Amino acid sequence: MADKKTDPVVVIGLGRFGTSLALELTRRGTEVLAIDNRPKVAQSLAGQITHIATADSTDLETLRQLGVPDFYRAVVAIGGDLEASILTTSLLIELEIDDIWAKAVSRQHGRILGRIGAHHVVFPEHDMGERVAHMVTGRMLDFMQVDENFAMAKTRPPKEYIGVPLGRSNLRRKYGVTVVAVKSVEEEFTYAGSDTELAYGDVIIVSGRTEDVERFADLT
Repeated sequence: MADKKTDPVVVIGLGRFGTSLALELTRRGTEVLAIDNRPKVAQSLAGQITHIATADSTDLETLRQLGVPDFYRAVVAIGGDLEASILTTSLLIELEIDDIWAKAVSRQHGRILGRIGAHHVVFPEHDMGERVAHMVTGRMLDFMQVDENFAMAKTRPPKEYIGVPLGRSNLRRKYGVTVVAVKSVEEEFTYAGSDTELAYGDVIIVSGRTEDVERFADLT
């Protein structure tokens, strides 16, 4: 089997999410087959993505003719047409694609995709909205939802932990979060250890359950 990082990828659906994904994969040197049923969309991206096909992804024979069964990974980036999204995903499962990623536009949509066999379900608009919402509050400098209930955040250390070695702070026991890295003023990020002492002006990266990370960030 080829290296998963360089295996070709089929991206089905060239809306904003699918297009940005296909372009980024191409930029990183990954061979991409992009499929969309709108000729104008495909034409507008000609020459920017390795291979582009105008086709109906809900037709099994069409997918076979395009060589989709030869791909290890596929991304169903269809968002607006739920029926097409679900049917396309089910056809990829029938074709025994090893690694299927599917975009969901709602939690219910995501549950259906998971139940029919998608290996990974992503919520681009929802996750981006959560990320921006956390930053708008001013409590976090950045936020990333790693999994459904696990997150990482860039924030400032609360006053009560200034000058206290992390190993003696009981931070994980009290708040359920771990300080992963620390960036002092005019310095680069470094891994945090038990002897690390936080200072005013530091920026820290913490990880933990989403609700715990949010609760901890509220202290700043």
